[in-house]
Amino acid sequence: MRKRSKYKPKGVRPDAVSWVLSGLKPFKASPHELNLRIKNHDALNTVRLGTATRTDLDALIAAMNMAEALIRMGVGSDWSVEIRSAQDALYYLARRGVENNERFILTGSELKALNLGMEIHDAQLDACTIQMLEQAIDIVTADIKNRKAQPITEIKNGHDRHPQTA
Repeated sequence: MRKRSKYKPKGVRPDAVSWVLSGLKPFKASPHELNLRIKNHDALNTVRLGTATRTDLDALIAAMNMAEALIRMGVGSDWSVEIRSAQDALYYLARRGVENNERFILTGSELKALNLGMEIHDAQLDACTIQMLEQAIDIVTADIKNRKAQPITEIKNGHDRHPQTA
């Protein structure tokens, strides 16, 4: 028997021009835009009501990470301090919640920072294209992969469980 080759051909895009053109469209024209905004605002609302789960916190963490990546790309870079304070508020909320049996309760200043952070994120989504959003996703993924993100870990009985990225 002959040895099998390790060569695997890359996938071919059937319509490369439409793929490039779709990246140039504004995110507002995307069919996924409304679902993303509803998911983000629903997560913020459940945190505000005190009924948030880890999934809701993950959605908020992802939104604030995307906001930071878009700022690094130059979209709304004058709001970097406010996004940083929203990320810090989210970090402290998550730490308290993890230590408090998954009960995520906001303080007033944290709610104010998160509301402003979400407003900034919405404005960034209005201003960016699909291609810019994909680049921001790549930046966030690289940060998590290179361990540049601030971890939130659960500490129970002296050992860490369920690492999560913020």
